[in-house]
Amino acid sequence: MRLLVYNIRYATGTGPAFHLPLPGAGYLRSNRQVLDGITQFIKSQDPDVVGLVEVDTGSIRTGMVNQAEFIAAHLGHYSTYQCKYGAESINSMVPIVRKQGNAFLAAPRVHGERFHYFDTGIKRLIIELELEEAVIFLVHLSLKYRHRQSQLRTLHELVKRSRKPAIVAGDFNTFWGDHEIYLFMQASGLKSANTQGLPSYPSRNPRRELDFILYTQGIEVTGFQVPGVRYSDHLPLICDFEVRRAAASVAA
Repeated sequence: MRLLVYNIRYATGTGPAFHLPLPGAGYLRSNRQVLDGITQFIKSQDPDVVGLVEVDTGSIRTGMVNQAEFIAAHLGHYSTYQCKYGAESINSMVPIVRKQGNAFLAAPRVHGERFHYFDTGIKRLIIELELEEAVIFLVHLSLKYRHRQSQLRTLHELVKRSRKPAIVAGDFNTFWGDHEIYLFMQASGLKSANTQGLPSYPSRNPRRELDFILYTQGIEVTGFQVPGVRYSDHLPLICDFEVRRAAASVAA
């Protein structure tokens, strides 16, 4: 099975033009050419499951185009998405911002999805996607170190409660390095698919490992890569894996 995880930055693109006429102005306008490029890239990788971080689900920025549904339609996949801020957050009432979310795109054999929320941080969404033999959690952790540590505790509890082998993936915002998640990984029995510590940010000159695909016992990683595509400020992660039959049988 192939999992592709990508922070697409709402398909707003990269480069000097992103900060014109004002710093960060690019967040207010989407680029259809960028969205088409992301879609074609993802399609070319033939993934079974796609985890998208920073996806616009249909605001005026994209001309009301739901980027998750747009990409899913070109893949022939099912899509599930949600606002990343939570129903009680003031951000869920702000134009454009309320359409900022995360999404899973997957083949129709997916059992179902559940939405969980962190108690701290602005970005609180956790999407749990259940496959036949495994479960995948998609996250976008806080920019604040203190909040990230609290969020990791919540993730630990979710992983330990899972009856199936688990994968935790997404943008962890670990600006202090991967040592931030060392204790979390040890406590949760997780390993990183990125054994070489390949950086994923910024895409123009990667120096930091912000994006992760972590997995528990029962999952065997058969391939991992960080393609050098620059449609976003992050690089995508691609992980090929198998679920060991013994682990799947125990979970059942």
